Amino acid sequence: MVRPKKHLGQHFLKDNNIAQKIVNSIDTNLSKNVIEIGPGMGILTDFLVKIPDIKLSLIEIDSESVDYLKNRFKEHKLAIIQDDFIKPKVNHITENCLIIGNFPYNISSQIFFKILENKENVIQVVGMIQKEVAERLKSPPGNKTYGILSVLLQAYYDIDYLFTVNETVFVPPPKVKSAVIRISRNNRLSINCNEQLFFQVVKMAFNQRRKTLRNSLKKMLEGKDVSNEIFSKRPEQLSVDDFIFLTQSLDIIKAE
Repeated sequence: MVRPKKHLGQHFLKDNNIAQKIVNSIDTNLSKNVIEIGPGMGILTDFLVKIPDIKLSLIEIDSESVDYLKNRFKEHKLAIIQDDFIKPKVNHITENCLIIGNFPYNISSQIFFKILENKENVIQVVGMIQKEVAERLKSPPGNKTYGILSVLLQAYYDIDYLFTVNETVFVPPPKVKSAVIRISRNNRLSINCNEQLFFQVVKMAFNQRRKTLRNSLKKMLEGKDVSNEIFSKRPEQLSVDDFIFLTQSLDIIKAE
């Protein structure tokens, strides 16, 4: 057994039916390269190792969990890596991979930003996260929960809210409900604008979400007067395509 550690945000799933349901949600026909993040005591791993022909890697920060997993799955000869998945200078993402896991609530957003950095290689992700965060990622424009990760993930991935998970199926039980989501790479090969600027625009706009874009993006406008009505809107009113158009407009303004 592994002792759950509060500072690592560990809440171990104990319901095998839910674990099976999570594993069944990932499409291994898309790729055989599978990375599990934060396997803990291996409740998902137990079902993953039964899938034929997959190449499974486990990434776990907790040394106690790593020792437990190595002993429990020694006959499967898995790649079990003790490391922090979100470390900026380390990248364990392989080409054309699927990612699965019960993601710690305190770093789930950082995990998705890491996935965005590697979107060319991450085909699909199935993750259990805080219900509130799942709803935010799936949120459409016009909703108060629509934000930075909603726009950035929806630009490159289709997002499915799969099901809600109650607190009682974890040890220790968290104080909030969880949800399982699936994000799958969409057909958008290019966002048809300066991608670095796109990320910058989205983040800057939502960091001052109560302001109109004319005010929140004032530094980018470099004192130039803009008449396009899009600058009179607030960020939550813009779709992904609107943000792409906004980025194109700012790119032209910066070049003038």
